Amino acid sequence: MKHWYVYIMVNKPNGILYIGVTNNIDERVKEHKLKAHPKSFTAKYNCDILVYFEEFENGDEATTREKRFKKWKRDWEIRLIEEMNPSWSDLSLNWNINYNKLRI
Repeated sequence: MKHWYVYIMVNKPNGILYIGVTNNIDERVKEHKLKAHPKSFTAKYNCDILVYFEEFENGDEATTREKRFKKWKRDWEIRLIEEMNPSWSDLSLNWNINYNKLRI
């Protein structure tokens, strides 16, 4: 069964936030870190630190959650991050992502 994820990437603690949805969190994080899409928001603002994510079994649920996040005030989003990840650590650092291959 495929899982879906809503995630938040930042450029630094309390910095610029990017909220996204994907069905392949490993590949998507890799794309952000390698700036696979150089003209994208995350590449432009260097948002390559994964600070928050939620997992869903249904893509529609994940998309609905992402849309809700994007309507929230910034301080609500920050509170959500700090409840899960108070140090704003990069949650993907120990995922063993292979940065040699990039599928786009």
